[in-house]
Amino acid sequence: MVTGLATRERAVLGLALGGGGALGAAHVGVLLALRELRLSPRVVTGTSAGALVGAAYAACLPLAQIEETVRQADWSTFGWLRPTPRLGLLDSAALLRTIDRLGGEPQIEELPRRFAAVATDLRSRRAVHLTAGPLGRALRASIAVPGVFSPVVIDDRVLVDGGLAANLPIEAAQHLGATFTIAVRLRPEWERVPLVPSSAHIATLESSRNVLMIRPDLDGASQWSRADVPRIIDAGYAAARTALTEWKDQQSCAA
Repeated sequence: MVTGLATRERAVLGLALGGGGALGAAHVGVLLALRELRLSPRVVTGTSAGALVGAAYAACLPLAQIEETVRQADWSTFGWLRPTPRLGLLDSAALLRTIDRLGGEPQIEELPRRFAAVATDLRSRRAVHLTAGPLGRALRASIAVPGVFSPVVIDDRVLVDGGLAANLPIEAAQHLGATFTIAVRLRPEWERVPLVPSSAHIATLESSRNVLMIRPDLDGASQWSRADVPRIIDAGYAAARTALTEWKDQQSCAA
């Protein structure tokens, strides 16, 4: 049950965007719904695809520009084929070129909204919240799906895709100060991976009264192909519009 916590003075609205490859296009639909309902989260966290969209939102890029980039994105947006694919098929350095086209690479701590990209530390098997330093480097770590992209080394930590440890970064939003979090889940936590937190812990986070869950209907949509992107964006918008409208109605009744 959602309470009126988000309406309290000093409340901080957070947005946690989950990973899911091409399913991340649904986050664009969520942002469209947020704009229509005049909701502006001050804290944004993202895992993998969610980190890419979340970073653009945290940078306050025009939503039309974010949507256009997502609709046109393909594998070359994020990586080039490696001549010797020892640790991954693609080199995610291509992502830096994409960031440059969107306005250059800022430091995370300089973004207008507080932001964290979530990656996984292979040594500790824990989620890492990247909240400072070059944005591009953090995003490369967050999307580093093992076998597809090479790991990224930051401060002696070997980092890979954040979905292995926290595919929906609710905790990261809370650590950044969010008192109420809108969380968008695109797919389950990674199955059959020993890094994943317990299902009970995840369920506790998602059922918290300080979290509003949005689950777009993505049945049949591919997370590895751009063919379904228009439908995925629409699904994100529909799910967010319904959930957020019901939430706002509850807030009005509780006021």
